[in-house]
Amino acid sequence: MRPARSLLIYTVVVFAGGALIAPWLYWLAQSVAPHSHTAQSPFHRFLDRSFLGLALLGIWPLMRSLGAKSARDVGLVKPGGQWNLLVGGFALGYGSLAAAAALALATHARTINGFGVNHELLPKIAEATATAIIVAVLEEILFRGAIFGALRKTWNLSTALLVSSMIYAIVHFIAKADLPGPVTWNSGFRLLPLMFGGFANLPAVIAAFFNLTLAGVLLGLAYQRTGNLYFSIGLHAGWIFWLRFYGFLTLPAPHANLRLWGTDKLIDGWIAFAVLAVALSILMRMLPAKPKPVSP
Repeated sequence: MRPARSLLIYTVVVFAGGALIAPWLYWLAQSVAPHSHTAQSPFHRFLDRSFLGLALLGIWPLMRSLGAKSARDVGLVKPGGQWNLLVGGFALGYGSLAAAAALALATHARTINGFGVNHELLPKIAEATATAIIVAVLEEILFRGAIFGALRKTWNLSTALLVSSMIYAIVHFIAKADLPGPVTWNSGFRLLPLMFGGFANLPAVIAAFFNLTLAGVLLGLAYQRTGNLYFSIGLHAGWIFWLRFYGFLTLPAPHANLRLWGTDKLIDGWIAFAVLAVALSILMRMLPAKPKPVSP
């Protein structure tokens, strides 16, 4: 099966299937434990979990349809001898967004959240670290190992890298939304357009879209040049840590230029694009392209 067709089927199954399953999960929670925290959660959380569950369950069938016969085919080689790549990637990811945070503090675009840091520092670090590990592993397997790996089989490297990076960026704009009234069988389908409503405000998302696309390019290049996902996972984990920790560590200063410095998300300001561009140049020096074999 051609990669584009496999990816289309996978996308339809995740979103359409999640929209169908979510109401049943919601009703199940209401009937089994109506007073529990889970049952009291808004419907969009059930929809999010349905998407995530189907996405995880479908990764291996997707990879099989794309010709992957083992974990190695999607960049998961044995870890022996690969720890330097993992650590190097993490250092670049952590250092690049730490530099962006430091610049924001140095220019007084952000201030330290003294109360939060004094009272919740260690739990927040642990939470950010756990999230970074889980998200980095899962997203790299899907977006670089499966999607980018599939597209580069039929398209040239530049096109495959750009398209997979744009897909990676677009997925990150799925926002929280909810519907008033009782949950019905088609509530998931009615909620889907609202979850993509953030794209209607282009000035607010354009910087984040370019930043996330550039981040996808870095992650894809790392996979292409190393032949496995370890550097990409480390790089991604370093970024995720700061994306989770930045809003806790800092507070916005009055009259700060949000288009330049971004909000608590950090990745939605143009300063992040400059930092990622520098990170790209560093990555290309850290991971030089392998020379093409000379024809006899």
